[in-house]
Amino acid sequence: MGVGLAVINFIWWFGFAYGLGNERPEEYTYIFGFPAWFFYSCIFGFVLFTLFVIVMVKLFFVEVPFDDGEGDAE
Repeated sequence: MGVGLAVINFIWWFGFAYGLGNERPEEYTYIFGFPAWFFYSCIFGFVLFTLFVIVMVKLFFVEVPFDDGEGDAE
């Protein structure tokens, strides 16, 4: 699941960075002073995938005990 999320993150970053950033700089649109390709690929993508990781850890990961329980018997 983690590798899949990393691959999707790379596709997201690559698509916005090279898809929107493939224009001439005079034709860029800006969001909060950043070119749209940079905002969506680096800033918004980071926030979005950080939230995805938090949701993934909360929903799908379980705590694994590392002790074997023998210490409690004595």
